Amino acid sequence: MNNRKTGSVYENKVCDHLIHCGYTILDRNFYSRYGEIDIIALKDGNICFVEVKYRKDSKTGFPEEAISPSKVRKICKTSAYYISSHRQFSNLQMRFDVACILGDDISYYENAFEYQC
Repeated sequence: MNNRKTGSVYENKVCDHLIHCGYTILDRNFYSRYGEIDIIALKDGNICFVEVKYRKDSKTGFPEEAISPSKVRKICKTSAYYISSHRQFSNLQMRFDVACILGDDISYYENAFEYQC
């Protein structure tokens, strides 16, 4: 399976997990010239920008280790673009979450990082 297909499979699993936990999925794989956001969801008055990281095992490191400062800045810039182009969400609190999958185990981190641009 190529990386895009693998990513899609695990993003689907995270979406299922989020829906089960009461989130509403707004968008997936949102692209801008600044970068991409894997999942955009709503919960409890927050708009959540979710980065999904998967590792088959820990031989190459843990998924959490794959979130670089550069990736954080790209997500933040893309989230600002999303809000500017979807004004109906501009009054919501923004939150940056990370879903890490190691094997078949999902770890979900709310407020994984602060807005940085």
